[in-house]
Amino acid sequence: SQYYKNIFDPATQFMRPRVNGMWVEPFDPASVTFHYTEANPWQYSFFAPHDVDGLIKLFGGNEKFIGKLDSLFSSNPGLAGRQQADITGMVGQYAQGNEPSHHVAYLYNYAGAPWKTQSVVRRIMDSLFTNRPDGLCGNDDCGQMSAWYVMSALGFYQVCPGQPVYALGSPLVSKATIHPDSGVQFVIEANNNSRNNRYIQKARLNDADYRKSYIDDAQLMI
Repeated sequence: SQYYKNIFDPATQFMRPRVNGMWVEPFDPASVTFHYTEANPWQYSFFAPHDVDGLIKLFGGNEKFIGKLDSLFSSNPGLAGRQQADITGMVGQYAQGNEPSHHVAYLYNYAGAPWKTQSVVRRIMDSLFTNRPDGLCGNDDCGQMSAWYVMSALGFYQVCPGQPVYALGSPLVSKATIHPDSGVQFVIEANNNSRNNRYIQKARLNDADYRKSYIDDAQLMI
């Protein structure tokens, strides 16, 4: 699970393929090649959901990691290399239309910039999902494209499958009620919620101030 560190190139700040221990040349971070599954270096350079803290350290700390994320979402969305129909829904080089990117908008939380997650997540929901027949920007494999939207609209997302922790985003709904197996309802309320008012000013959980940018699964059950 830590082997991803061996394909991180500090010089380019990207995950790069190796052949016989040497970096593959030429290198274009926007290029789609057979070294990456349905993605390119931009998208897979953030794919260590099981070890986000370790990934941030590779990039040189929070500030540099945030800068790299900013570049991902602001880069030219053009692709090079082989044709890959799954890479769609581009926001810069972020590809909402394909699952390897789905956790990335929430990574700002881990670097101490949750407001950037709130902004980007709402931008994605507002621009890449509609109620038209073509309202999904990618292939809804096993319902994942829809699940991302439902979870994000509720205001949180599980960055690492198997880890019972949800990163907080910006709820699209003004009110929603979840019915866990415990039988106790979990009610989400977002006051003054609108397209132009997407930032969380303060949060409360069970009538107490809540200052974390994540919530545990157990907290949803009580």
